[in-house]
Amino acid sequence: MSARRGQRQRPRAKSPHAQRGIALLVAILLVALGTIIAAAVAYENVMTARRGTATFALDQALLIGEGAEALAAYGLRQIKTNTRGSASQDIYVGQGWDKPYGPLEVVPGVMLTAGLEDAQGRFNLNNLVRPDDSPDPVQIAAFTKLLEIVGLEPKWAGFVVDWIDMDIAPSNPDGAEDSVYMGQTPPYRTANRYITSTTELLALPGFGADRYKRLAPYLSALPYGTQLNVCTADPVVLDAFGPPGVNQYSTDVEQFTKNRAAAGGCFPTMATFRTGVAAAGQPPVQGTPQVQGGVQGGGTGSNQPFGTTSQYFRLTSFITIGSAEFNLYSLLYQDGTGAVRPIQRSFTPD
Repeated sequence: MSARRGQRQRPRAKSPHAQRGIALLVAILLVALGTIIAAAVAYENVMTARRGTATFALDQALLIGEGAEALAAYGLRQIKTNTRGSASQDIYVGQGWDKPYGPLEVVPGVMLTAGLEDAQGRFNLNNLVRPDDSPDPVQIAAFTKLLEIVGLEPKWAGFVVDWIDMDIAPSNPDGAEDSVYMGQTPPYRTANRYITSTTELLALPGFGADRYKRLAPYLSALPYGTQLNVCTADPVVLDAFGPPGVNQYSTDVEQFTKNRAAAGGCFPTMATFRTGVAAAGQPPVQGTPQVQGGVQGGGTGSNQPFGTTSQYFRLTSFITIGSAEFNLYSLLYQDGTGAVRPIQRSFTPD
């Protein structure tokens, strides 16, 4: 008995039932792992196909948007050709360029809707500061009144001037320079250059999206010196250059739109608009100036803030490909020869 106790006991062999349980567990784990790998491979294949489809659709939408730009350029060149040599070369509502295009089925499953707007019918923020870095009192007075018309505080005029000018000292008590912006979270500096997009107003401390939405339909960011076309300008913008407290055009926008459509030419006329500008104490408005230079030259090159012709147009293209939708916003420039080219594209309105 003692000898048996002294001998090392051999381990018992696992029963056949236990071995079958382990084998079943390993099989289940292998099947689960294979299922996970197969699902991951299938998901990646589907996502790769979706990414390829989305990329192809985006490329197709851009090409269709460029086609819309070509159509708009053709229409603008035709108007330029038809008015060349005539007594009036005005660009006004009702000439055909302002009519919406589409919806048009370009190819099966692809729809295009486009519309052209005169960008010079809006208030140009870059006209607030002259090239010598001095504020323009005529434009500042107009912008201040524009703010009041849409129900915003006049102080934002000083903020925009300081955002554009190159100095680092506030131009007036309502202004703000780096000392204010460096206190923001996160801190940043003023641009100290001309505005490239009206959305830069959102960088003004406390301005906010609500104020921007109310003001944005009347604003543009064009080269300095670009004239306001009184023939296409929004009635609110026209009233901004009028006497304080007097809103001649924006009081009844519906009636103004009807009158402009029925005029068959420039409405209001330069003579009528000149009367309102003179009543506001601003310098006299002359007739249509000769176009000088191009985009790099900073607009028309005239020292008069108003005119009856336009060089900058904003094209909005809405493209539908299957269930996907694309928006393309193009800024078109027409030079003195009538040639039109896009100088800016964006997927957002401003």
